Amino acid sequence: MTTPYQQQPQAPAAPQGPPQGHPPVPPPAAQPGPGPQPGPPSGQPGHPGQQPAQQVPPQAPPQGAPFGGFAGGPGYVSPIPVRRTHLGHALAAEWTKIRTVRSTVWTLSIMALLVFGIGFLVTSFTSGSDYRGTSPVTNGLFGLMLGQICVITLGVLVVTSEYGTGLIRTTFTAAPQRHRVLLAKAMVFITVSFTVTTAVCALTALLASGVHSGPEVAEATGEQWAGVTVGAGLYVSLLGLLSLAIGSLLRHSAGAITAMLGLVLLPTIVAPLLMISESMKPLAETMMDYNAVNSLMTIHQVSAGEDGTKQLLVLAGVTLSALIAALAVQDQRDV
Repeated sequence: MTTPYQQQPQAPAAPQGPPQGHPPVPPPAAQPGPGPQPGPPSGQPGHPGQQPAQQVPPQAPPQGAPFGGFAGGPGYVSPIPVRRTHLGHALAAEWTKIRTVRSTVWTLSIMALLVFGIGFLVTSFTSGSDYRGTSPVTNGLFGLMLGQICVITLGVLVVTSEYGTGLIRTTFTAAPQRHRVLLAKAMVFITVSFTVTTAVCALTALLASGVHSGPEVAEATGEQWAGVTVGAGLYVSLLGLLSLAIGSLLRHSAGAITAMLGLVLLPTIVAPLLMISESMKPLAETMMDYNAVNSLMTIHQVSAGEDGTKQLLVLAGVTLSALIAALAVQDQRDV
């Protein structure tokens, strides 16, 4: 039995805490002031239980990528062997171009068709009596008068077609030495044009000499054979090389072809008109002797003392001068 004065035992009070469902809010961190902040002692962690950060050594970039993993820098090692370029590489590139474009096939095919076709017609419509004291091996030169225009056109297009399509930028990027590119073009072109022209002229001469034979037909000498084959092919190839140099200087297909046609055909047209004046007669005779049409017809006349050597030398000098000028200008101008 208890008395009123006896105290009843009280239950312990539950600790007060934040309301259920709400996480405790941490006290705001002290903002750093403008001055230097005190830190933990050297070698001690900043907070109890926190381990100091380990120093990770920097990773070296992989071999061949010196700029943070990006390849292509000074230390880049290409898996493809790098060799110093030379003229042989430019020759190989130009040979690939000239044998794969359509202009080469079309121009040389038309030239061969003109030379052989006109030579065949002349041989078919003539007889042995028409060649008294002469040789029929010259029949191929009649078609070559027109066929040389095809070679001139090809010489211009070898250079100007790349300027017209914009491929010349890629060419000069791959081969920064521009004079080497032009020299390779010239070497490849004159080799191709000389080979094809000489072969077609030789085939036409063989056809004519085989059809017309007899006592009334004069036998062609070795010098005449060389004149109508090698000499004619060399003369036309030099004209094409001159066209290549003019095309490199003008860098325009239509302008270069027009200039070369004027150079080839204008002396033949103007020379007879100048013969009327006595004062202009020496100039007219010189133009008649050295124009392209007359040079082709006199390139085989060894017996008359006019074997075309002077015409070949003059054309070679003009072509060489134009090619040197084109090589000198090539490195000084932009694309």
